[in-house]
Amino acid sequence: MVSRIGALHGLILALVFAQELAAYQRLEAQVAVEASAVADIYNDAARYQDPNASAIRRQMLTYLETVLDDELASLGKGDGLSATAWSAWDVAYRQVLNLEPTNARQQDLRQHMLARLHDVSLSRDVRAAEAGTSIANFFWFAALSGVVLIAVGHYIYPARGQSVTLLVLFSAYTGLILFLIYGLANPFSEPMPLQPVALVNLAEALNLDLGRG
Repeated sequence: MVSRIGALHGLILALVFAQELAAYQRLEAQVAVEASAVADIYNDAARYQDPNASAIRRQMLTYLETVLDDELASLGKGDGLSATAWSAWDVAYRQVLNLEPTNARQQDLRQHMLARLHDVSLSRDVRAAEAGTSIANFFWFAALSGVVLIAVGHYIYPARGQSVTLLVLFSAYTGLILFLIYGLANPFSEPMPLQPVALVNLAEALNLDLGRG
């Protein structure tokens, strides 16, 4: 009976871990989508070939730096999306709306920039949703109760090498899985914070490009 409970307990932990890992990977993919959208807006503003569009390029860099410096820390603390980052996005959106196309090429570029700004907004909503999703307290109660129940169940066996080894292996596996679940549950805080590599690399590239410009 103890072995069956242990197997069921391990399966439940593995399923929860798989769920948290999938959510973490979705968030990583969404960060890449956001970086791609920002890059498109930046490049389309250059293709627009109008003095008023140059401010959009600088604003997209401001947005990236605000997200990296302010918003990720805010999400890690459980404070939600940064109002400063939303303000930076809103400034860029207004700048694009204020463009006055003089030909079909500029009209298409303006529409594409607006669409990509909406993609950025969607990515932010996904980020907020993932940060706000936490594992219910009853899961931790059930998980820790299962560990105690299985450990107590082993006391009926003599302290032989085989039974002790099995108990040590089960404890190590359970501890590792619980640690990983805890780390993945909040992807913006320690011990396993999300690394927004795509956004960091893009911010560095835009800094270099604007510096040359």
